[in-house]
Amino acid sequence: MNKLFKGLLVLSLCCVLLLGSVQNAVGGIDDTIRDIKGALLDIKQELQTSSSGYVLPPLPYDYSALEPFIDTATMKLHHDKHHAAYVNNLNAAIAKHPELQGKPLVGLLKNLNQVPADIRTVVQNNGGGHFNHSLFWKSMTPKGGGQPTGKLAAAINSAFGSFDQFKQAFETAGMGRFGSGWVWLVKNAQGKLEIVTTPNQDTPLTTAIPLLGNDLWEHAYYLKYQNRRPEYLKAWWNVVNWSVVGKRFEAAI
Repeated sequence: MNKLFKGLLVLSLCCVLLLGSVQNAVGGIDDTIRDIKGALLDIKQELQTSSSGYVLPPLPYDYSALEPFIDTATMKLHHDKHHAAYVNNLNAAIAKHPELQGKPLVGLLKNLNQVPADIRTVVQNNGGGHFNHSLFWKSMTPKGGGQPTGKLAAAINSAFGSFDQFKQAFETAGMGRFGSGWVWLVKNAQGKLEIVTTPNQDTPLTTAIPLLGNDLWEHAYYLKYQNRRPEYLKAWWNVVNWSVVGKRFEAAI
């Protein structure tokens, strides 16, 4: 009986410790949402969960609104098929771990090491896809383009020399990313603007606050530009929503 009692006591203590570690991990996921300092508030609604999980946000404009720079067929395929698949796959993974239901997506992506191992890669790929595309749609607008103004313009000039030099560096980085991925303008941990790239659907969230990102996956441009990624990168400037990007930057200061 004494051995049985001791065994049950040890088992109970292990369960308490395990439960505590899970609660601490989930708590950490909640806490890191504060780190974005409001910079991503424009996509807060897009990243919220409902009783059925994450939801595919509607485009903030018509499928044809970004013509002639991004074609209607690409927008339909990109949003309705690719982005929708990321949301569906993310929800299926989260459903396996009810303790993660309702947790902020930014927190999950910033703390992937705290996501259960059996769904970690799925969350990284599909949660990243949901986050990246939600930011991407809001980073574009009909009759966009032009140049940033105010504090963002000054910061770009300080970091890169001029707006034209920034664009060239951004395009060069985009061309340098082999295969699929993203090219980003971020505010790094030192508070400076930086251009980075990420593979696949990885996000820069673990080391920086993303301000602007362009999708380098072929599904984002192949119907119109085929293998001409440089042409796509140059054309994309015509739809960038610098007003939104400027607000993200100022919120991140």
